[in-house]
This record gives sequence, structure tokens and C-alpha cells, in this order.
Amino acid sequence: MYIQQLYTKCLSEAAYYIESNGEAAIIDPLRDIDVYIQMAHERNAKIKYIFETHFHADFVSGHIDLSKQTGATIIYGPDAETGFEKYTAKDQEEFQLGNCILKAIHTPGHTLESTCFLLIDENGKQDSLFSGDTLFVGDVGRPDLFSGNLTKEELAGMMYESLQKITQLPDYVKVYPAHGPGSSCGKNLGPNTHSTIGEEKASNYALQPQTNIEFIKAVTTGLNTPPAYFPINAKINKQGYMNLDDIKQKGLTKLSVDDIKRLKNENCIILDTRPATTFTQGFIPDSISIGLEGRFAEWAGALLPFHENIALITEPGQEEESLIRLTRVGFDQLVGYLDGGFETWRNSGEPIDIIIDIEADEMKMDINYDPKMVIVDVRKELEFDNGHVQTAVNMPLNSMIDVSTLSNFEDTDNIYVHCAGGYRSVIASSLMKRQGIHNLRNVLGGYEQIKIIEGMPLVAAKEVLN
Repeated sequence: MYIQQLYTKCLSEAAYYIESNGEAAIIDPLRDIDVYIQMAHERNAKIKYIFETHFHADFVSGHIDLSKQTGATIIYGPDAETGFEKYTAKDQEEFQLGNCILKAIHTPGHTLESTCFLLIDENGKQDSLFSGDTLFVGDVGRPDLFSGNLTKEELAGMMYESLQKITQLPDYVKVYPAHGPGSSCGKNLGPNTHSTIGEEKASNYALQPQTNIEFIKAVTTGLNTPPAYFPINAKINKQGYMNLDDIKQKGLTKLSVDDIKRLKNENCIILDTRPATTFTQGFIPDSISIGLEGRFAEWAGALLPFHENIALITEPGQEEESLIRLTRVGFDQLVGYLDGGFETWRNSGEPIDIIIDIEADEMKMDINYDPKMVIVDVRKELEFDNGHVQTAVNMPLNSMIDVSTLSNFEDTDNIYVHCAGGYRSVIASSLMKRQGIHNLRNVLGGYEQIKIIEGMPLVAAKEVLN
């Protein structure tokens, strides 16, 4: 028996390769499927099953393409209705994989069809639980996403009952969830990407002894607004999607400067995936910065429209990486990339734009004498509440999907934009520039640098709470 977790950090997503006696199963694959096919080939195994723990909302799964290429059966749990061929498992149904067994355990709550898969080894011992978004390390799946007409309280009540099944498993059973820290599919996932039933019973707030009512209150309190693209991805996973190779064929077309100019006039989005610190030094006017070095796909899904064409500006050699990571969250309208990247544009003599970077101590000095200064903090509300600059305005980056949020600035305002470390503030600055707001500065290092500047007027977390 062989188990391999395949973790994608920028999406906090875990897929799994399981193998026994020449037969393999893939659990919750990403859309780019080559890694699974290559792994099976190298290990001389045949992919027999593709298990989906639920309709994922935060990424597009690779189940359809992987099934077409390998002949493997797609398996969902009860209540899963799809626009493609699949097998619907019954609760407690067993699937033979080599000398092992994978047992479906229907665990509605995160979604109606949510199902965990219990791996039973060659000796009949319960070994591992692939828990999807039902049970995370330190958390459980949020019950307010793709839930049809049910309320989050009704789904949380279902999850309470589902977790009673899971806690009956032996403490030594390993827990392999679909997500790790940073995922928006839970409230506050722990730092690890795997655990055991015993560890979770000891430390996970949702598995502590409590009534149904207490549990529902615990899991439904403090939920942030989910990213805007979640319903779109859930629908794609349920109904089907374009073949990735077809998207590559168009999306990896080489574009000229004239092509980019034409596409701009056609309201195509010009997406620059270079590092944030590189983008600020020079970029194509009206382009949007979302650097590959951060949570790229998640922010693209949260901020960009899915119905508009996208042309890429990348570091040379990063064209396909940028495309693949966009397709993971459902972007199919990719029309190509600027051949040679930004340097081609710069060398053409076409106009360029910049974002002024300043150090945190320079912002501190400006606070003392600039009455037109507006400090824009683009961190999440909870981050802001845990400490911020005294006069700062909180404008979370995900709120900028609505351009009306940017309409309250005056032409005379001197705008200083910051986040926690400098990644999100550049995205925000590019969005503001695109709306004609040019009198702005990006604070390098974000709040991590701001809070250590002596004399900086800060509001501490305890003052916020009081």
C-alpha cells in the first residue's frame, strides 16, 4: 500500500494518490492532471478510481479529463447530481483497490453530497480517512457555501451528526483532509496538512463534547464572506468544463505589442503575473497585478470577471505556469501572452506606468504634516481589528471587486496603500490605478514594517475590543 499527498500551497489544496498491487486511486485531483498520470506510469500502476469528496468550490477538479485519459471511474457520494458520467456511492459502500478497500462514509454538512473515504489496508485494519472538507486539522468545513436552499444552520446540524460517525473511528486512524492552512473552506485551519482522529478529538474545537445547538453556534459564528468565485467553481465541477489542452492551445498564443493594444481597446484584461516588487517599477497602463509569488489563483478568482478575455504579461518562462494556475479556479477565456514579456512593451516605446514605493518610516514622517493623507489598509477586517494605523481606512482587497468602493477618493487625496507584507497592496494599487486613481504610494513591507516604526500612531487590538 502506498499513499502520497500532493499539496498545492497557493490553493492550500491536497490531492491524494493511493496505490495497492498495481491499482491506483486519485482523490480530489487538480485540473492539471499530468502529475497523477506520470506518477502511475512511473510506479507501473493503473488508475482505477477517481474519488471526489464533494463539489469543490475553491478550485476546478481534474476528474473529467483524468477519467477520459485513463478510463478511471469517477465516484461521488450520495446526493451528487452531475452533468457527466459518474458512479454514485452508497453510504458504507466498499471499493476494492488492489489488496485494500476504500469505504464511502456519507458526511453531509459542508455540502449535501460530502463524503469521506476510509482506507482499509491489506490486513483489514482501518488506516486512513480522506476527509475532504468535512474534517480539517483544527477545524471543520464551513456550512455556508454550495448548499442549495438549506441554511447554514441546517447544514451545520447535519455536520454534527456526520462527525459522530467519524469520531467512532479508532484514534490511530490518520486524517488526510482536502485543505490546509489558509483555505477559505474553513474558519481557521491548523498549521499541518494531516493529523489523526485522536489528535483531532483532543484539540479540534468542533469535536469537543457539546450539544447539537452548541455545535451549530460554534461552526456558524465568525464566518467571513466566501470568495466571489466559489459558486462559479462549484457549478463548473458539477456540470463539466473545457478540456485543459484546448485552453492551452489558445492561451499560449504569442502576442505582439500591437495585439496587446488592440485587446486593451476591446476591454480585455491585461493580467501581469510578475512579482509585486517588479510590477511597481514599470507596467503596461491599466494592467492588473497579481503576482505568482502569492495566493495567485485565489486572488484572481476573487477579483477578476470570468466572462472577459485575459491576456498575460509574465516573466519569460512563466507563461504556462500562469495559465495553469488560472485554469485551476475556472478561467478559460485566456487569449495569449505578450511575447518577451514587459521588456517587449518597454522597448517598443509605448507608455508605461509605475507605482511609487515608500518605506514605512517615510509614511510615519508624512503623517505629521500632510492633512490630505489617506492611509488605505487593504487587509481583512479581522487583521485590521487586531491592530492598525490610527487614521487608516479599512478597505479589504476583496471588496475592490466592486469599483464603487473606489469612488470616495478626492483628486487632492495623497493615498498610502498597505497590507500585511506588500503583496495585496500592489494588487490594490493596480486596481486603483485602473480606475484613474494615480496619486498613491505603496508602503513596502506592509503592516509588519509599519508596526515596528517608533512613534507610529497605532490602535492596538485591545483598544479595538474595548
